[in-house]
Formats: sequence, C-alpha cells, structure tokens
Amino acid sequence: MNMKLKLSKPIIFFDLETTGVDVAKDRIVELCYIKVFPNGNEESKSMRINPGMPIPKASTEVHGITDADVADCPKFSDIADDLYATFDGCDLAGFNSNKFDIPLLCEEFFRLNMNFDISKCKCVDVQNIYHKLERRTLVAAYKYYCGKDLENAHSAFADTRATLEVLEAQLDKYPEDLKNDISFLSEYSKMNNNADFAGRMIYDENGEVLFNFGKHKGRKVVDVLRIEPSYYNWMMQGDFPQNTKQVLQKVYLTSKNKRTHS
Repeated sequence: MNMKLKLSKPIIFFDLETTGVDVAKDRIVELCYIKVFPNGNEESKSMRINPGMPIPKASTEVHGITDADVADCPKFSDIADDLYATFDGCDLAGFNSNKFDIPLLCEEFFRLNMNFDISKCKCVDVQNIYHKLERRTLVAAYKYYCGKDLENAHSAFADTRATLEVLEAQLDKYPEDLKNDISFLSEYSKMNNNADFAGRMIYDENGEVLFNFGKHKGRKVVDVLRIEPSYYNWMMQGDFPQNTKQVLQKVYLTSKNKRTHS
C-alpha cells in the first residue's frame, strides 16, 4: 500500500500526447489528468483534442493517435475555459512535466491570450525525483517501485495513473530522503535553477537572472538589456516559447521601473 500524499490544496497529475516535442510549435492531441484533493478524493478525465495541424507519422508511432482519431474532437480553444478552471489554484505534477508538459500546456493557453500563471504553483516532476535516485524511464520506474508492468505505455491515462502511483511509492521507499510535502517535492524535483521552462535563463546564487545561451551566456539579463536593448526586441520577436518571453519581459519591466524611480 503506497503512502498517500499530504496535501494542503489539490494537485493535478497530468500527461500530454502531442504532435511532437517542440514546446513552441507543437500541439496537444490528448490530455489526461487526475486531480487529487486534500481529503484523498480523486477526479479524473481524459480527452482527445484536434490540434489543428497534421500529426506526424513519427508521433503517431509513439502514441497511436492519428489525424482521423481527432478529426471530430474539440480544439484546445473549445475546452480552454473549462480546463483553466480545473487547473486554476492547483499544484501540478507529471513525468518530465517541468521540461515538457507544463510549458507546452502554458503555450496553448498563451496562444489564446490566457495567462496561465503558475508562479504560485508547486510543480513536482516525478521523473526528476526518479533520475536523482534511480535514473530510469517511467516503464522501468513503474516496474521498480510498484512491481507491475506498465500496460498501454504512452496512453495518457496509463502514464498519468502510473506517475501518481510511482510518486506514492517513492515516498514509501525513501522516507529519509523525501518528505511527504508538496513544497519539498517541488524543490527536490527541480534539476536546475531555470528562470524559464526552456532554460534560456537561469538564476545565479544571488537570485539574479542570467542568460543561459548564445553570445551573452552567463551574463546578467539586466546588464545585457541595458547595454544592448535591441537584444530584447530580437528575443521578443523570435521563435522562443511564450514562457521565455514572459520571463524576459518581467525582468525588463522590473529593471526599467527601478531605473525610472532611482
């Protein structure tokens, strides 16, 4: 019997199947979530979504979903309001979710001008916990921690349920390393100090935001924007994820306000 999560507010475990792995360009074709409430109750839902673009054959080979399967399904814009209401105010969890599922979901909301602000959310990435402690895949994790074979791998619901069970089993297996506390698990499951999901910017030891790519890698964002303001425009107009642009804009506006009032 796995240890149950101690929750102060609901947490949503979710998994996405998509047209590809490019957070900025690809779209959701299936979404499944399990919403776990502090009293232990669960609410789950699985939905197919018409991505509004062809599903590449390579992606279909992974998750088995074809263009025909989603042709009559709602588009993300059709379900966005209900989905936002479901996720709003909840903590989030998944398997590789910090790097992929959460930022891609945010992108879908951003395209509709819906600010899915997760700054107040705790994000628990079960894969990162697993990689820190065992370093394997979800199928292997499920077998290792739960003693069962994962049937229907890459089915959103099967992967989501397995992720929840793996986290509960991890709490049982590592009582000296892990705390049954979402804030702790959120911090523990971070693999880096990214300021944005894509890791284009990171925090240094003093909490300053640095560029983590290109010619300005390792330099403070505020310093670069002051010396080379055109770099801001280049990034805002470039093919970067909306979350990256949002973080950049926040740093830019904060530094601008400080200069105005100094």
